[in-house]
Amino acid sequence: MTFEPVTEIWQVTAREAIRDLVTRYNANGDTGRFAQVRELFLPDAVMTIQGEAHRGIDRIMDIFTGSTQATPGLTHVRHFVATHQIDLVDEHHATGRAYFAVLTDIGLDHWGRYVDAYRRVEGRWLFASRAVTLDGQVDGSLFPRTV
Repeated sequence: MTFEPVTEIWQVTAREAIRDLVTRYNANGDTGRFAQVRELFLPDAVMTIQGEAHRGIDRIMDIFTGSTQATPGLTHVRHFVATHQIDLVDEHHATGRAYFAVLTDIGLDHWGRYVDAYRRVEGRWLFASRAVTLDGQVDGSLFPRTV
């Protein structure tokens, strides 16, 4: 997709709402506010982690409730997102890509990429899909390789 300059106000508000969506995903997930994370996804959303697809909101939420409760030694998680590129398809559809790095009790733990599809429903931008690819992790990472 080629870069299209912002020419209309809906484009500015869409980009800002999508940036806010991605920020809320990490901030709420990092602090265990999973009910708020749930609200960020469409009911039929798909989240793919390292090639394994989790279809539907209940399967997606299992990712969150299983990872933080089953990780010994983990007392905090902090995601940092960078180079977030948003491509607007139309007023109701967009895609995005971003890099992430994760700090835990041991410092830098793992890093990778998000590839997203967003959809605007009833005035709110939500995740239609999110693919998470792990590019690397340190020895002694507190997360399993399938993060």
